[in-house]
Amino acid sequence: MAWDFETEPGFQQKLDWMEGFVREKVEPLGLLGIHPYDVKNPRRNALVRPLQDEVKRQGLWACHLGPELGGQGYGQVKLGLMNEILGGASFAPIVFGCQAPDTGNAEIIAHYGTPEQKTRYLEPLLQNEIVSAFSMTEPQGGSDPTSFVTSAEFDGECWVINGEKWFSTNGKWADFLIVMAVTDPDAPRHERMSMFIVPVDTPGVEILRNVGVYGQENGSESYIRYTDVRIPGDHLLGERGGAFAISQTRLGGGRVHHAMRTVGSCKRLLDAMSRRAVSRKTRTGTIADYQSVQMQIADSYIELEQFKLFVLKTAWMIDKHQDYRKVRKDIAAIKALMPKVYHDIAQRCIHIHGSLGVSNEMPFVGNLIGSMVMGIADGPTEVHKVTVAKQHLRAYRDIEDPMFPDYSLIERRARAEQMYDPVEEITEAAE
Repeated sequence: MAWDFETEPGFQQKLDWMEGFVREKVEPLGLLGIHPYDVKNPRRNALVRPLQDEVKRQGLWACHLGPELGGQGYGQVKLGLMNEILGGASFAPIVFGCQAPDTGNAEIIAHYGTPEQKTRYLEPLLQNEIVSAFSMTEPQGGSDPTSFVTSAEFDGECWVINGEKWFSTNGKWADFLIVMAVTDPDAPRHERMSMFIVPVDTPGVEILRNVGVYGQENGSESYIRYTDVRIPGDHLLGERGGAFAISQTRLGGGRVHHAMRTVGSCKRLLDAMSRRAVSRKTRTGTIADYQSVQMQIADSYIELEQFKLFVLKTAWMIDKHQDYRKVRKDIAAIKALMPKVYHDIAQRCIHIHGSLGVSNEMPFVGNLIGSMVMGIADGPTEVHKVTVAKQHLRAYRDIEDPMFPDYSLIERRARAEQMYDPVEEITEAAE
């Protein structure tokens, strides 16, 4: 029986190195007013490139990728433990070459791209020479692909794209976009769309505005309009009509990484509220001496540990089955649980810090907004709960219980008495 809660010593050494490196060298970058994805900024590159080189020397660059693409081929459990460390620092994912949405976009091109697409787009993306955006959601349809109206028509040589996309993360920094568009409107719902690589400088690609999540000074969530955007026929990714299946392949692993980065953020929040609790003086001691504060600390610790174990169990299942579809229920479950755990711990941290907690001198309100983002990004919580329920109920669909099912106490008692009738006979004989 293989069942273990320990990390192998060799990999634990790597995690320990990451912990110190991120804390000492990477976290400060987030306070300098530069953006991790602004790869055309000389100052950004002068600061980030040496750190990326250091990560490469440690053999920890782009570990989500297989060796054939320059990664280590780490499974989801190891990636989860790494992402827990990366979760609290805005520059950490890009310093380690595993930043969203580039990781998912790279996975798509690696799996479905042509050799020419891999040379032109994948190779520079993996080296962080460029960044990309996933242009999927729409203003009128949100994240529901079956409601999309952005279209792509083939004219014999080129694909012509028309429509609008909303919240294309990092579109303002991207060299290319991966766009989901309707190519076969009369096909079954999940076979209507195809996926394309669209260079940002293609005529007709217009960024209407860059939206910021509330509290951000400079937004990078792009609202993009596509007007008669013509791209070569070979910029189709995968098969025509295959966008929905491709997107599910992309999002499965990404949701696990989101969850583990959230674990890292929650750990920092728990650490901050604990430090504040034992240092904030009152008339009779510290606020840590009050049971109400102790309850908040205890609830945060319990919820965080439960969530982390659930995420790691899900990562372990992905490693075991090597098939996201077989782990779909648990991936959806951790995605649904993530925003609540994050929100509750962030709210308690703010409350324990009092007025300082809600001020712009602390990052905690950003965490609170971040928890709400996690309830929307990659599909809203309600959609994932529906997935969990549907997947769970599959095992029960063939059951046809009578009016009074066999688990009723009357039925169970009757079976028990029938099973142990010989005992009664033996007892009567002895008497």
